[in-house]
Amino acid sequence: MSKTATAIAHPNIAFIKYWGNRDDALRLPANGSISMNLESLYTRTTVTFSTDLRNNVIKINGKKADNATEFRIKDWLDDLICYLYHKKWLKDAPGNVEIISENSFPTGAGIASSASAFAALTLAVFGALGIEADENVLSYWARHGSGSACRSIPEGFCEWARGSSNEDSTAYSLAPASHWDLVDLIAVISGKHKKVGSSKGHWSADTSPFQEQRVRTAPERIAVCRQAILEKDFSALAEVSEKDMLMMHSVMMTQEPPLFYWEPVTIRVIKAVREWREEGLDCFATIDAGPNVHVICTSESAPAVRERLEKLKGIREILSSGPGGKAHLV
Repeated sequence: MSKTATAIAHPNIAFIKYWGNRDDALRLPANGSISMNLESLYTRTTVTFSTDLRNNVIKINGKKADNATEFRIKDWLDDLICYLYHKKWLKDAPGNVEIISENSFPTGAGIASSASAFAALTLAVFGALGIEADENVLSYWARHGSGSACRSIPEGFCEWARGSSNEDSTAYSLAPASHWDLVDLIAVISGKHKKVGSSKGHWSADTSPFQEQRVRTAPERIAVCRQAILEKDFSALAEVSEKDMLMMHSVMMTQEPPLFYWEPVTIRVIKAVREWREEGLDCFATIDAGPNVHVICTSESAPAVRERLEKLKGIREILSSGPGGKAHLV
C-alpha cells in the first residue's frame, strides 16, 4: 500500500535577512525577517510512503542525496512523524519513504533552494499522509528543516516573526503576490554549490563583533521594510534592504571562520546598480548567502535594468521573477 503527493514551493528573496540563531537545534532566528516569494522559480517534490519500499529513497535533481543531506532530511522526518503520532493525526506506521525533488534553478548557490525544498517537502509529506494542516503548522515544520523555508509556505510578501518560543516563530503573509508588481532580476554569477552552507554559517554568526548590533537594530529595519511594502514605497524598500544586506555580509566576513561569498563580479554589479538608481532607475541589489545578486526593480524599470545587466561581464545568465504564490499541492 502506498500514499503519494506532489507539492510545489517557491524560493524567496529576503529584504530583511535571517542570519544567526538563538537556538540552532530548533532553528529559532536571532531576529525576524521579511521576504518575497519568487514565482518563476520553484521546487517540485513528490513524496511516497509505502510498506512495499525496502529502504528510504531520496533523490535531488535526479541524483541520490549526499549523506549529509540524507541525514538532515531523515532526522527532520523522524521528528515530524513523532509529532504526528503525538497529535494523534497519524495512527499507523506509514512505511518507508521515497522523496523525489527537483529545482528549476541552481541548487545551493544562494538562491534559497533549501527554503523552497523544505517548504515543498513539508507540504508533500502532509499531503501524502492525508493530513490537512494550517499554514502556521506547515510554516513551523518547514522552519525546522531550513529556517527560511517557513517564509516559502505563505503567499507573496512574507514576514517571519522572531517569536518568543518554538511555537510562535512562524511566517505569515504581509501582502499577496498581486499587491506589488516588483521584478527580481537574478544575476547568476556562479551556479556552483557553495563550500560552506548557510546552516554552518548561522552557527558561528555570534563570533562576529557586528552581529549583536545587527540583531539589536533589526526590529527598526523590519518596521521600515513592512511599511514600505504595504505602502509600495520603493525608495524606502531599496534603502533599508541594501543596508540590511550589507550588514549581514559584514557579519559573515568577520565571523570565525570568515565567509566570503562574494566574487569580484558581485561587487561590480552592486556598484553598478547603485549608480543606476542614482540615474533614476527604480532598482536595488540584495544578496543572500552566495555570490549571485538579486536586482529588485519596479516593472517599469525592469527592461532598462536588464539591458544594462546584460552588458556587464561575468554574469552567466539572468533569471527573472515576479512575486510568487504560496506552497501548494499539485
